Amino acid sequence: MNERIRADFPITATVIYLDSAATSLTPEPVVEAVSRYYREYNANVGRGVYRLAQIATQRYQDAHCKVARFLGTTGGEIIFTKNTTEAINMVAYGLHWQRDDEVVTTLLEHHSNFLPWMRLKEQGVRVKIVKPTQEGRFELVEFEQAITEKTKMVAVSQVSNVLGTIVPVKELAALCAEKRTETGPLVLVDGAQSAPHCPLNVAGLGCDFFACAGHKMLGPTGTGVLWVRDPELLEPALFGGGMIETVSQDAYTLAGGYERFEAGTPHIAGGIGLGRAVDYLNNVGMAQISKYEARLTQQLLEGLDGIKKVRVYGPSELRDRIGVVSFTVDGVHPHELARMLDEVANIMVRSGHHCCMPLMDYLGLKNGTVRASLYLYNTGEEIDALLEAVEAIARAV
Repeated sequence: MNERIRADFPITATVIYLDSAATSLTPEPVVEAVSRYYREYNANVGRGVYRLAQIATQRYQDAHCKVARFLGTTGGEIIFTKNTTEAINMVAYGLHWQRDDEVVTTLLEHHSNFLPWMRLKEQGVRVKIVKPTQEGRFELVEFEQAITEKTKMVAVSQVSNVLGTIVPVKELAALCAEKRTETGPLVLVDGAQSAPHCPLNVAGLGCDFFACAGHKMLGPTGTGVLWVRDPELLEPALFGGGMIETVSQDAYTLAGGYERFEAGTPHIAGGIGLGRAVDYLNNVGMAQISKYEARLTQQLLEGLDGIKKVRVYGPSELRDRIGVVSFTVDGVHPHELARMLDEVANIMVRSGHHCCMPLMDYLGLKNGTVRASLYLYNTGEEIDALLEAVEAIARAV
């Protein structure tokens, strides 16, 4: 990536930011799009006929269309949420569950794609957990054995936020299609870590629901996306203004499209900013971003592998992973290592359990890991700086 892109992210001039898996930096064009809404046409959407309201409504609708094209959808509905967590919860609580229904998920999941299903146990739903290898890999036969005629949902992450492992969700969705009955299994894909980094064709994945976070793909915080293949499957989670066509004393009719799932005043500026973010990613090119990040990831993996006392977790083969790299240094607590990297080299990395405590327990990492996660604004020089700092710390302990 060139200096022009770096200039759109002023924070990169003062620190080395390697925590994009938690939240990405926000480029100036997105900040400007959000500011322009508040400066020039600050009005509610879908509620007024005056000029500002019409402009805001059109821009907000346009943002939904932009995100749909970005994700490669050809039907269904794009619903704006505040994050991936809300999107997954909308599915978990918007479906009709029966006692003894089953959910199949994995031990690789972020808490956001784990706890909503665990909570359903209170309704008599059974949760089956497929365990990965130490590198985060799965064999499809394990899912085939877990799925029964009572399985209503299979919920998996497309990419692990801890190990960077790419999960074969398309093949898993095809397996679920072979076993599909009137009651399931439906397929939900948590795309929080894949949407920012990989070219996507969600419609071609074969899933029924796809969730991702705007704030991990250059958008504002408080933005997320839920794609629903068949909106009739899902009951709205919230009721109120903006999501109905008519209301009487005795009845109501829901609005069509995404509006029925977005009750109340939405995060209008955030949605418009998210639309500008996908414009930005499209202008750079997702294939180009993916290739660039792969080179940085290879550089990081090879460098860490050459440092004594460093242990790297996740796949060693580049084709099986993205630039989310977890590691530890023997004798150094992950939080302490992250603090030292900040103080010594202005390097920002995540440390701890990464909202994946069951996986960390399974891997025997009671204190978690340090995680460096890359994006289009990072450089090879920054990777070298990280490697130099880690090596210095490892030598000192």
